[in-house]
Amino acid sequence: MTEADKSRIRFEGFDLPEPVLQGVRDAGFEYCTPIQAETLPIALAGHDVAGQAQTGTGKTAAFLVAAFNRLLRHPPAADRRANDVRMMVLAPTRELAIQIHKDALLLGRHTGLKFALAYGGTGYEQQREELGAGADVLIGTPGRIIDYHKQHVFGLKRVEVVVLDEADRMFDLGFIKDIRYLLRRCAPPSERQSMLFSATLSWRVMELAYEHMNNPEKVQVEAETVTADNINQVIYYPANDQKIPLLIGLARKLKPERAIVFVNTKHWAERVCDWLNANDLHAALLSGDVPQTKRTRLLAQFAEGQYAYLVATDVAARGLHIPDVTHIFNFDLPQSGEDYVHRIGRTGRAGAAGDAISFGCEDSAFYLPDIETYLGSRIPTEMLYPEDLPQQLNRPAPRPRRKPEERGRGGPRGGGGRGRSPGGPGNRRGPPRRSPPTSS
Repeated sequence: MTEADKSRIRFEGFDLPEPVLQGVRDAGFEYCTPIQAETLPIALAGHDVAGQAQTGTGKTAAFLVAAFNRLLRHPPAADRRANDVRMMVLAPTRELAIQIHKDALLLGRHTGLKFALAYGGTGYEQQREELGAGADVLIGTPGRIIDYHKQHVFGLKRVEVVVLDEADRMFDLGFIKDIRYLLRRCAPPSERQSMLFSATLSWRVMELAYEHMNNPEKVQVEAETVTADNINQVIYYPANDQKIPLLIGLARKLKPERAIVFVNTKHWAERVCDWLNANDLHAALLSGDVPQTKRTRLLAQFAEGQYAYLVATDVAARGLHIPDVTHIFNFDLPQSGEDYVHRIGRTGRAGAAGDAISFGCEDSAFYLPDIETYLGSRIPTEMLYPEDLPQQLNRPAPRPRRKPEERGRGGPRGGGGRGRSPGGPGNRRGPPRRSPPTSS
């Protein structure tokens, strides 16, 4: 089956319960994406699936539709207790868990199923009460779910469907022992349906699949390129003190409707955010230590258009689905090709066009060879012209000096080491170095 054939398969063509089909219509889905077209025939037949696909390809809808079909077609066990969940979805990050829960509410609104969400950082008692009252579908992160399970807030022995999303990220974040803890307390693999999705089906991911799944069928949707073809990628080579003027100059020139600016450290994320706001480019800051309630509010405000720019560390590189992100700026190049792909995957989603603009500065350009090796191609170079660098910028007011315990290992610079972002205008240390060439 060709990619074109996969994209012409309609959801209406599958034997789905009417409540599930109604949710699909509510979501505006008509034709399957390739991962959905490959996954659904296998999953709807009751088989386990280990799927590989790029970010933003629709795998969440694939496993939710298949799971809802099973839950509606198979009544719960007669001895199921009120607080025994029937389905568990495990995600590596709070943001991804929240997004899956949002999609589940939309696709499952006509099914009569009850949904619960469990993730760390906020809402402990509220989540506990909601889960303790009884839920069919539990979506969350491993740590908070284990916490509630050890308190006997809910049971796993009657789980009929288990989903692991972004399994490779589970390994990266050190969650694999927690995953195994939960899976061993579920019904045996032969008595449940399991689905695993990952950006890469590495040997360690497949080892997990074969240990805790029932002969899963492997589904791989490969693209000709690692990144989506509808994302226009370019790279500039600014000197360190040109980065902030270049960012502001491009922002004024391109006028993105909604853009994410990725920075490698919290300290420089704060500074970039301050420079944007000082120059009337409304920006919000998202880093790992932002409280969850504030983080959720900022993301909602960004999605609603109250901010045009979200300045973020890699906490926003995965798991976020924010519609209509038109531009991604890599103020710093990430340290790996995989991180680069996930960053720019925040734009160009669901077939929309997007732009990814990277800065190969003096302190992060050496990451570029590994990134381009991972991509299998060169990132086109964009010439840097004087008119791209505005001469008159409003300097932000200095932030209050942070206490030593708030500075982290890098001291007052907030990180130090190889991943740091060098200075903005007038903040050079020592004599300037020559920047990489600005033409191919």
